Amino acid sequence: MEHSTDETLKKVQTELIKSELEEYKCIPLKEGRPFPNTDKLKTIVSLSKEVFFPGFFSDSGTNALMQQYYLSIHLEQLNTLLKEQIANGLHFFSEQANGKTDSDAATLALAFMERLPEIKRLLCTDVQAMFDNDPAASTCAEVIICYPSIQAMIHYRVAHELLLLGVPVLPRMITELAHSATGIDIHPGAQIGEYFSIDHGTGVVIGETVIIGHHVNLYKGVTLGAKNFVLDECGNPMNIPRHPIIEDNVVIYSNATVLGRITIGHDSVIGGNVWLTNSVPPHSRVVQQKASEVV
Repeated sequence: MEHSTDETLKKVQTELIKSELEEYKCIPLKEGRPFPNTDKLKTIVSLSKEVFFPGFFSDSGTNALMQQYYLSIHLEQLNTLLKEQIANGLHFFSEQANGKTDSDAATLALAFMERLPEIKRLLCTDVQAMFDNDPAASTCAEVIICYPSIQAMIHYRVAHELLLLGVPVLPRMITELAHSATGIDIHPGAQIGEYFSIDHGTGVVIGETVIIGHHVNLYKGVTLGAKNFVLDECGNPMNIPRHPIIEDNVVIYSNATVLGRITIGHDSVIGGNVWLTNSVPPHSRVVQQKASEVV
C-alpha cells in the first residue's frame, strides 16, 4: 500500500509541474528569487506606521529620546526589507517594471524613504479630516489608533508612492492587505488629495483611475467605479481612465454608486443610495426621488 501511495504522489507531482499545459502558462516560472512575501509586506506596513506615528503601535513609548532611538532602527529595518521585496517584485514581474531590474531595488527603496515625510504630512491631514467630520471622535489619537479608515489610508498612501516609483505588484498587494482587514478597497493607482476622510468605511470601493480632490468625505458602502470597459482589437479590456473625478469639498453619503469617467463638481453633496452615471456641476445636491405612497 505504501509503495502504491508513493507512486501516486510521484505521479501527482509530475502532473503538477508540467509547464507545457496551456492552463498553467498564467503562472510565472522564474528562478533565482522568491516571490514578494505577504508577511514581509505586512511588516513593511507595520514599520511604516511606527515611522509615521511613533509610539502608537508599539511599546516605544512617548519619550522623545526613545522615539528617536526607535525611529532610527525602524528606518533601517524598513529600508532593508523594502529593498529585498522590491527586488523580488522586479524579478518576477519584469514586464510591468518599465525596464527596471532587481539591481534597481536599492535606488527605488531609497527614493521611497525620501518620500516618508510627505506621506506622513498627508496622513496627518487625513487624521484631522476624520476627526473634524466625526463628532464621535474625542481626539486625533483615538482616530489614529481605532479608525479602520486610517489603517486603509496608511496602506494606500504607502502603496501609491511605490506605484509612482514604478514598483510592480507590491502596491497592489499592500492595498489588498488593507482590503482584507478593513473592508475598504482602494486601488493604489487612485489619486487622493489632502484631508480625505471615510466614515465607518466598510464596503467603500475606489477604482484605479479615480481622482479625488481635497476635503472629500465618503461614507460606508460608496462605490467610485467604472461603468463599462473599452476593449482592444483582441477583446481585452483597455486600461484607460474609466472612473469618476471628485472635486474639492464633496460629500458622498452611504451606499451611493458613482460610475464612469464623470465629474462631481466641487462643493456638491451626493445623497445615500444614489446611482449616478452623469456629471454634475459644482454646488449640486443629488438625492433619491421620494417613493410614491401606495394607497
